[in-house]
Amino acid sequence: MGILSFAKKQFIDILQWTEGSDDLLAWRFPTADLEIQQGARLVVRETQMAVFVDQGHVADVFGPGTYTIKTVNLPVLTDLRHWDKLFESPFKSEVYFFSTRLRLNQTWGTANPLAIRDREFGAVRVRGFGVYSYRITDASVFFRNISGTRETYAVAELEGQLRSTLITTLTTHLGESQVPFLDMAANGDALGRAVLQKARPAFGALGLGLEDFQIQNVSLPEDLQKRLDERIGMGIVGDLPRYTQFQVAQSIPTAAAAPGGAAGAGVGLGAGIAMGQAMSRGIEQASAGPAAPGTAGSICPRCQTRLDRPSKFCPECGAPQG
Repeated sequence: MGILSFAKKQFIDILQWTEGSDDLLAWRFPTADLEIQQGARLVVRETQMAVFVDQGHVADVFGPGTYTIKTVNLPVLTDLRHWDKLFESPFKSEVYFFSTRLRLNQTWGTANPLAIRDREFGAVRVRGFGVYSYRITDASVFFRNISGTRETYAVAELEGQLRSTLITTLTTHLGESQVPFLDMAANGDALGRAVLQKARPAFGALGLGLEDFQIQNVSLPEDLQKRLDERIGMGIVGDLPRYTQFQVAQSIPTAAAAPGGAAGAGVGLGAGIAMGQAMSRGIEQASAGPAAPGTAGSICPRCQTRLDRPSKFCPECGAPQG
């Protein structure tokens, strides 16, 4: 290269990245037809990292700070090249900037229900959703495994992979821990921390740090939720007298608003109480079992007459009792 050609070259004296939005994780400094001159300044802001790449190899990684670019300051880059070409800039390398800011409020959710085995309900399908946060922790690993030599790499391009990693980890943990579905909501924080710890190695392999993982909701599909509601309802009906009283109390406002007003409400209330008492007596009698033949309260097997007092013969048909 002649002196004239060298003089016409354009040299870069400041390398920096002012992030214009939250969309990018990586950005390549534009060096087409440009060369980095000796003594140029590299400005790496807080929440950034910069990587020098020479012929496809990561030569050096810089954290936040201001650096003067000289061959003596780039020992790795110096080892990769021999600087013996006159009038050629020693820096034809590419510079990549990486945003290490915390990426908050990243959402995850189960597109399809997760099939797990539950001790109480058997096999169930569970849905869930929540949020997580992460950041770039190793720029060289992220460059080698994810962003590569592209001009930019956006947050949205990574979302699908990270969501799949989290949902797979959640599914595996639920299968191993066998936490009952009814306990998942009560133990949401503990469940989130467990998934966080298990998913971190997978994020680390991409040069990322998983900082937070939250489970906001765990639910059953609609058909299974109905079955659960029915089971809960049966638990309430198990105490029938209290359930009847509750139903009567719930019906009072409706009856009062109906034609007949308070009078109708009174009639309905009386009928409801009577029905509740009759049902309660029936339950008590059923739980006590049938009365012995010939005793008070027993029924004549021939004419079905109830005996008001103990008797060896039915007072109606004369049939022997007992």
